[in-house]
Amino acid sequence: MASITFKGNSVTLLGNEVKAGEKAPNFKVLANDLSEVTLDDTKGQVRLISVVPSIDTGVCDAQTRRFNEEASKLGDVKILTVSVDLPFAQKRWCAAAGIENVQTVSDHRDLSFGEAYGVAIKELRLLARAVFVVDSNDTVTYAEYVSEATDHPNYEAAIEAVKQAK
Repeated sequence: MASITFKGNSVTLLGNEVKAGEKAPNFKVLANDLSEVTLDDTKGQVRLISVVPSIDTGVCDAQTRRFNEEASKLGDVKILTVSVDLPFAQKRWCAAAGIENVQTVSDHRDLSFGEAYGVAIKELRLLARAVFVVDSNDTVTYAEYVSEATDHPNYEAAIEAVKQAK
């Protein structure tokens, strides 16, 4: 299991750690219009899944903006940003930030994604910062669990993993 801290304090992650080479677990989250979104909805595409504790914080904001900028350079790649923020808050944030290339989805209802990917923080009911790349055959080709949840992920490694997964 991945070991992470949040603001320097150890936290407990629920679920199982996902590793490169494994089949990507399915999940059920909510889009900004409250419709359900699953991994299967993007079957056959390369996916970059960016996981953030809360879209309304500085590092999460920067992470989502960075992947939004990279999306146009990556071509036909589906980029999801997953958090436990309410879908309404995600929609408002995306409109204010001009986010058009990343789909924000909410895991607030039942932590389906958080538990499937081992990123649900038990003590805070937030998601740990992580990045996953899933190829068109539903295989995880890249998994990064950021050891300190308030730090940035390795953007370059994630982007390179997307390019390799195509």
